[in-house]
This record gives sequence, structure tokens and C-alpha cells, in this order.
Amino acid sequence: MVRDNRLSKVEILIQQKKFSAAEKILADLLIEDPNNIHFLSQLSEIYLQQDKFEKANTIIDSAISISPDESYLFYIKSRVKIHQDELNEAERYINQAIEIDPYDADYLGLLAHIKLERKQFHTALNTANNALEINAENLLALNTRSTALNKLNRNEESFETIEGALREDPNNSYTHTNYGWNLLETGNHKKALNHFKEALSSDPNFYYAQSGMLEALKASNPIYRMFLKYSFWIGNLTSKYQWAVLIGFYIGFRVLRSIARNNETLQPYLTPLIIALALIAFSTWVITPISNLFLRFNKYGQLLLDKKGKMSSNLVAISFITFIIGVFLYFILSDDKMLAIAVFGFTMMLPLSTIFSLSKNKYGLLIYTIALAVIGLNAIVYTFLNDKLVNSMTIVFIFGFVAFQWIANYMLIKEDNQ
Repeated sequence: MVRDNRLSKVEILIQQKKFSAAEKILADLLIEDPNNIHFLSQLSEIYLQQDKFEKANTIIDSAISISPDESYLFYIKSRVKIHQDELNEAERYINQAIEIDPYDADYLGLLAHIKLERKQFHTALNTANNALEINAENLLALNTRSTALNKLNRNEESFETIEGALREDPNNSYTHTNYGWNLLETGNHKKALNHFKEALSSDPNFYYAQSGMLEALKASNPIYRMFLKYSFWIGNLTSKYQWAVLIGFYIGFRVLRSIARNNETLQPYLTPLIIALALIAFSTWVITPISNLFLRFNKYGQLLLDKKGKMSSNLVAISFITFIIGVFLYFILSDDKMLAIAVFGFTMMLPLSTIFSLSKNKYGLLIYTIALAVIGLNAIVYTFLNDKLVNSMTIVFIFGFVAFQWIANYMLIKEDNQ
């Protein structure tokens, strides 16, 4: 009876996010019964909610080794793998849970969520519907169904579903956040902002809601709204279609340049189009940190920006100022060497805008950007010492800059399609 009371207290403490106290009680319980899979699963849950994924993984593996026929252990294991961005493994483990117990709505809801993350929107919708046939009030299945419908442009059904989820739990921060993102994708940033506020009033540290509110605040700018619309569109494509768009854009750009170069009659019409396309492509990289920079002056936005977002926006601002200084000195002094400063400042805006974009390979782009900056600075020094704007270091820098775009796209697309 004492043990039961302590276990009930653990569950309450987890709900209250008092993890240290809950962990202490579980440690005592595990001393008494070290092979109790329920105690182990609760301890794994505590670590999972604190983002201690390796510890959560180790504990749940111990529980599975003790009792490999308990479906809910594989369910917890799958959730750990989702947080570690290992969706293949997450799907494998939740399928094991479903194989043991095919009529648990939580398991099917989680599988639907994984399918959604993998951009298998039709499968996600069907799986969520299967979960809701078992339990019509399952919140994860309702949220997943709503988002899948939204991705399939069935917006009316999507919002009917998520409003049903809110009726089940009007204060659920995840549902409000999900509603906000769905509204943001359909272009209603003002209403989305209200739902993000509701989510953060329930859970002030909910990162998904914080990032949603940031996007909603930035979407008040009509230029950023267009970029956001593009981001949702490209983000909903699988990797092969994302590459098709990028390669198609690049080939189209090169074809237009070739036509303009070889046809003087069309040149006056094509040149502005080529410049516009180049600026559009470049702006998709730098618009996020630039918008973050402006958001620093918003009393709400500055509270939501994390350290990396602020740093990235500052670095892009410095790079842009370098570009302006270079252009200004070129016109004042009529010295071609100043163009080296301008080009360096302009081009470095791109890598500096992406150095914190990835959760995996987090040092890859950072190291590349630092190396590119060193090469660029050396190219400027070489230009001033030898009075040559185009030199060996300049060529290396330009090659590195062009290569960066393809490497960064590869890493970002790979991350987005795990």
C-alpha cells in the first residue's frame, strides 16, 4: 500500500514537472524492486521529459530486456527515438508495440504522428483515423489528423478536427500550438498569434509554441509572409521534389543567362529578370536572420529570440554593414579594391545566416563558414597587397561560396527528411 501511494505520488509529481522529487522516490522504489518494469518506464519518462534522451534510452532498454512482451515499453522507446530525430527507429519500435497490442489508440496515434513527420500525409491521415475509431477523444490522433488534412489542403475539415480537440481539452498547449501552426500555414497569422499566446500561458517554456509565435510576429511583414508561404510549400515536399525545385531553378537561371548573353535583343528584358531571380534566391537564405534583427526591436519578439537567433541576426547585420561600407568606399575613392570588401560582406550574409540551422551536424556549417571567412579575409588582404581584385584566394573563395550553397542545401534537406 505504501508502494502504491508512492507510485501515485510519482505520477502526480511528473504531471507537475517536479522531476527531481519524482526521480528520488523512484530511486528508492527501484532499490526495493530493481526489475520492476513500471518503475523503470516511469524513470525513463522523467528523463525523456527533461530531454535526457540517452538516459531515457538506457533505462527503457533495461525494461525491455526484462519484459520484451510489454507493448507500452516499445511505445516509450519510440517516443525517445522521435526526440532523437531517428524516425526510422521510432517507426520500427511503435510497430512492435502495435504488433503486441493492435487496438491501442495511443500507439496508432504515435504512428500517425511519425508518418506525418515523414511527410506521408495520406498514410498519416488514415492511421490517425484508425486511432480515432478506437478512441474518438485521442488528442494526438486528433492533432495529427488536423495537420495531415491541412497539408492535403482540406482546410475546413482540418479546423473542424482541431476545434474538436480543443473541446476535449480547452487548455492543452500542444493543441493550441498545432492550431496556431495550421493557421499560420493557411495565412492567418493574427489568429495564429492568439493560439500561440494561449499555449504559452499554459506552458511558458514550450519551444514549439515559442517558435510559432516568433513566426507569427514576423509574418506581420508582408514580404516575410510571402517567404513563409514558400517555406511551407517547399517544406511539405519530400527530398526528391525539393531537389527537383532547386536544380530546376538553377538550370532555369543558367539558361536565361545564356540566352541573355547570346541575344542582344532580349538582353534588356532578361537582365532585370535574372537579377530579380538571383535576389529572390539569396533572400530566402538571409530573410530569417534579417527579420530576427528587426524583431529585436519588438517588445515581445526580443523575449522569444534564443541566443543563437540573436547571434545569427547580429552576424548577418555586421556582414551587411561591411557590404555597405565597401560599396560606399568604392564610389568615394573610385578604387576597384574596395569591391573586394563589398563582395565579401554581401556573400558572407548567406553562410552566416545558416550556421545554426541544423540540430544534427551542428558544427559542420559552422566550421565551413569560419573557413570561408578566413579565405575571404585573406583574399581581401591579397587584393590590397598585390593590387589584383581577381587572384588565387578570390577564386578559392568564390568556389567555396558556390559549393557552400549545395552543401548547405544537402544538409538542410537531409535534416528535413529524416
